[in-house]
Amino acid sequence: MIDKTYESLERAVADVHDGATVMIGGFGNAGMPSALIDALIAQGARDLTIVNNNAGNGETGLAALLKAKRVRKIICSFPRQADSHHFDALYRAGEIELELTPQGNLAERIRAAGAGIGGFFTPTGYGTLLAEGKETRLIDGRHYVLEAPIHADYALIKALRGDRWGNLVYRKTARNFGPVMAMAAKTTIAQVAEIVPLGELDPEVIVTPGIFVQRVVKEAA
Repeated sequence: MIDKTYESLERAVADVHDGATVMIGGFGNAGMPSALIDALIAQGARDLTIVNNNAGNGETGLAALLKAKRVRKIICSFPRQADSHHFDALYRAGEIELELTPQGNLAERIRAAGAGIGGFFTPTGYGTLLAEGKETRLIDGRHYVLEAPIHADYALIKALRGDRWGNLVYRKTARNFGPVMAMAAKTTIAQVAEIVPLGELDPEVIVTPGIFVQRVVKEAA
């Protein structure tokens, strides 16, 4: 019997190793798996490479992981905002590496990894510092930059509901990066508000099929 549910957040992240590449879903706080992040902080893995849309807000979630100095490198599109003070402090002190990538490129690089694509050409970033050292090509009179896929050891994502097979549905825009990250990681861990019996999720509304999810855990009430 296939049963991907885990009884605790702590057990779900127990094998995340030092130096792992971890994708974390969310657009700001929307869709961020804060409970899984807290469990990862408690677990103690360090020297992590984090892939996320931004670099943390305030004091919770990803910001708390940065504050704990568990992150060696972050790949994101929007690292600075009014309340990204933990990232700012680490970056100014030279204690974290930043790989900046435009938001569309970030999403497509993650999607490419899940789709088995070895790279793609995009006009975004051509002629800027972000294209330095990358292959460029002239295609139909327009300049393009070659971007590489982003693979991960783990993806931590948040969904509204899941079943024991790992099928997931999301709440509105909270899905954001969750579906593509689930496809791009070796191990996808989904934090859900509710685990429902098998067959209760309408197949027509399932966004992430269970084949892309290895662990499902209910967030604490």
